[in-house]
Amino acid sequence: MGTPDFAVASLSKLLEDGCQVVAVVTAPDRPSGRGQQLTESPVKRAAVAAGIPVLQPEKLRDPDFLEKLQSYQADLQVVVAFRMLPEVVWAMPRIGTFNLHASLLPQYRGAAPINWAVINGEKETGATTFFIEKEIDTGQMIFQETEPIHPDDSAGTLHDRLMEKGAALVLKTVRAIEAGEYPRKPQPQVGELKLAPKIHRETCEINWFQPAKAVRNFVRGMSPYPTAWTKINNKIYKIYAVSFSDHSPIPAEPGEAWSDGKKTLLIKAADGWLSVDELQAEGKRKMTVEEYFRGNKI
Repeated sequence: MGTPDFAVASLSKLLEDGCQVVAVVTAPDRPSGRGQQLTESPVKRAAVAAGIPVLQPEKLRDPDFLEKLQSYQADLQVVVAFRMLPEVVWAMPRIGTFNLHASLLPQYRGAAPINWAVINGEKETGATTFFIEKEIDTGQMIFQETEPIHPDDSAGTLHDRLMEKGAALVLKTVRAIEAGEYPRKPQPQVGELKLAPKIHRETCEINWFQPAKAVRNFVRGMSPYPTAWTKINNKIYKIYAVSFSDHSPIPAEPGEAWSDGKKTLLIKAADGWLSVDELQAEGKRKMTVEEYFRGNKI
């Protein structure tokens, strides 16, 4: 069960290793793009290419969907980047249902663990497989592996590494369950529990009253998606990358911008200036600041 590219890697890994995937459950086709054409999920495209039956329920409690799912008599269900499941679904298989989560549980439970780990300036994260239970992301852990977060990582680069690491962990988990030799460990009790809630558009606005380091982490954690944004002269700009700057061109308050109109766009944070490296103006493509200034002004 999965929808985005992150889940395709796990499906592909299982198929390459000869696992019997009897069916795939993914999101319904959705309109997307300027033409609002119906678009299949990446997982659906991968499943169809592999000749695997695909289920696309609008509602996971739909009786027809539940009957069809039951008919496959799966021993085990694997969930990677999908919706929250009702108990009637996750309790259906003989062995149960396990989920791949892109964090070191119990930290960063929630919908956006990769983004929030980068935003919070973490040095390390990882991937965890665990059995699904009633409370979200709280079930007994099976396996867990760590992954460093590099100083220049974006959510995108970390996503790609965790996608591959997670796929290998899913296969390891399936084979261990098949052999009947796998741990079921309660998630540890920790002092400070950091959560990873779903990110909305208003969440993505940059707060320039934070220190420069925090702002840079925020931009990295939102790049390339869902993308941090700010207003300059009442126009919205998506900001994909920023770097620290020693240049102090003018006395300024946090959020004020300065540019030479050629290669440099600086914005003041609480304790210093940040240089905007990549941005996207409304109605335009993503580009470097230097590219932007060749045909545009701020």
